Amino acid sequence: MEHIKTPKVGNVRWLDNHSRNSTEGTLYLTATHLIFVDVQRNKETWIVHTHIQSVEKLSIGQAGSPLRIRCKTFQVLTFLITQERDCHDLYSSLLKLSKPVKIDDLYAFSYNPRGEQLSQQEGWDLFSLNNDYMQMGLPTRYWKVSRINNEFGLCETYPRLICVPSLATPALLMGSAAFRSKRRLPVLSYLHENGSVIVRCSQPMAGLNSRSIEDEAFVDLIRRSKSGPDDFMYIVDTRPMLNAVANRAQGKGYENTDLYENIKYHFLGIENIHVMRNSLNKLLDACEDSTNTVGAWLEAVNNSGWLKHVHNVIQVSRFIAHAVGKENRSVMVHCSDGWDRTAQTCSLAAIMLNPHYRTIDGFLALVQKEWLHFGHKFTHRLGHLDGDPREVSPVFTQFIDAVWQLMRLYPCSFQFNEQLLFDLHDHAYSCQFGTFLGNCAKDRQVHSLTSRTYSLWGWMMKRLKSYTSPLYHAVEQHKPENKLLLPPKLPHCVRFWRAMYNRFDKGLHPRQNVTAIVKTLYDETAKLTNDVASMRKRRNQLRQKLGFETQKNELTPQGDVSPMSSPSHKATTLRSKSPTLVKIPRRPASTDDVQSLAPPQAEPQTLRHAVHSTPDIASISSNKKPSVSIGGALVQSSDLVVSFSTQCLSDSDEEPVANSNNVVTEKQLESAPEEQQLPKRKILIPDELAGGPDHEVEIPESGWDLIQHKVLDPSVNGVVGAPS
Repeated sequence: MEHIKTPKVGNVRWLDNHSRNSTEGTLYLTATHLIFVDVQRNKETWIVHTHIQSVEKLSIGQAGSPLRIRCKTFQVLTFLITQERDCHDLYSSLLKLSKPVKIDDLYAFSYNPRGEQLSQQEGWDLFSLNNDYMQMGLPTRYWKVSRINNEFGLCETYPRLICVPSLATPALLMGSAAFRSKRRLPVLSYLHENGSVIVRCSQPMAGLNSRSIEDEAFVDLIRRSKSGPDDFMYIVDTRPMLNAVANRAQGKGYENTDLYENIKYHFLGIENIHVMRNSLNKLLDACEDSTNTVGAWLEAVNNSGWLKHVHNVIQVSRFIAHAVGKENRSVMVHCSDGWDRTAQTCSLAAIMLNPHYRTIDGFLALVQKEWLHFGHKFTHRLGHLDGDPREVSPVFTQFIDAVWQLMRLYPCSFQFNEQLLFDLHDHAYSCQFGTFLGNCAKDRQVHSLTSRTYSLWGWMMKRLKSYTSPLYHAVEQHKPENKLLLPPKLPHCVRFWRAMYNRFDKGLHPRQNVTAIVKTLYDETAKLTNDVASMRKRRNQLRQKLGFETQKNELTPQGDVSPMSSPSHKATTLRSKSPTLVKIPRRPASTDDVQSLAPPQAEPQTLRHAVHSTPDIASISSNKKPSVSIGGALVQSSDLVVSFSTQCLSDSDEEPVANSNNVVTEKQLESAPEEQQLPKRKILIPDELAGGPDHEVEIPESGWDLIQHKVLDPSVNGVVGAPS
């Protein structure tokens, strides 16, 4: 708080960088945030101090003093402040607050998620290194998990657990570490299903003529730690050859292929951190310049070289993935110190090789392993503290960009969307969580980050729904032809990521996002599906209260097991190809049998267990003879028949469809195979209807969906009274 000279400044205008529009409001300066309040719209804009990359005072004009703030999230804000003194106070305060001197002054140590329902321990153990090793199937016959670095004595920037060849002795490991820059000896990064591996390390301290017997034996042991031990192994030096040769003059350099057996060496030319920093700055300058024509803007983007560098990183990773996945060759990767370009290429190669790392859990576990456990210098590269500006470089931003390029090329192969990439990128810079603080695992242990700060992983796990891509096809990813992703080599396959670098310029984005629309459609479909399930459950509960019970996924009246009485859409029912016809002796109907049409409410006793709202009544034949309908069975009192018009239910959620009324005679029914004959039950046809003694008629079970006796009057074609 000692750096805050003016906590509130009124009558401030927020200028739009791409138009002459402005918004008037009030600026508030707190210990952690700069807040702009638009009173008219009742809207607040919060900017955490650690997101501020630079603060610049522009030339004073008649309207006031402009203050331009560039953020690490690529947001550019220009405030017009009436009083020059207030502008200067804000300027000096933000310079101090955006560049803390000590790590304890960062936002993570004061962050309190009041409304987030986030516990302090949540997420810290979510992606342990041992779990990732187990996911790859380690340990194996050739590889073991070693605790030789448990106290960080072997290498300070490596994790406690490292995976090395099973036959490697402690003396061999110590000798190799002594010959490598920063003691970052070769350790396993990724084990493929074919036994080939990706190993990461730093450059050797070869100089002009130095060598290490232990390192040479260790590298050869890595080469032989797979089936087919006589195969050669690739060593991929991600630097340009000129840079590697220059490092030899400083006592470093690269492996001598005359000393390392069965090695093929490749320089693949990814530029260093200084070139990447300058390249991104040029790209952002092109994005901020609203006066450029289309041609001038395209030329500026091309001259920045950013897309070329992203393409180069992807192609180096592709080479590694192809060597491991297609050629079954092991690959050892390094740059200078093995924590910048090595982290980029090993991570991207793993994403190309294994569908697990294209899921949300797998991708976050990969970031935890390759970037956090193996010592990418986040504090230096992201500029969390006030230090050497030459150490700052957008290495992690470039990796995020490369992942988005793969997502754009293979949209159905990634479970997550670009919102996850946005949050991951922004919170790496925000210092709101302790996950990305420190340069290595030892730094995080020294500052007790797991007990003093909150984990970003725990926060992100509560937002999985917003990170899930609706285009992801999980089953397809495990087919052999879809496991390996090898992006095209053509340079035009890399695109400018407008949604990242012009994220806050709303006028430059399409009004509708296709992925968002598809996701909304999926969400609405899921909601309707849940509503249908809830309504069915409620319906089943009501039916049970009315005397129905569930038998074999069907709701039937108690004591009467009838497939056709079930309203369940998923019931498996008897399927009848045609109604069954049984002959009844003929007797003319009495006129007393014919009555006026009566509604169903007038005879509730005849609707004892009605399931369907309307009984399925067969049409009257042309001879106009009286008949009786018995639960879907039409009994005509002539030479007539009892016709059972059954219904069929499919296994889907479709409503029942009436079957065709093809006539099957009694003789045909008797001659049918036993397995096709439906179960029957007997009913009594009263003498008044049959014209003589009472008759018994066998009713198939499939036709017994209603128990109701009614007479059809052919003169009025309606339902009339019936005996009880």
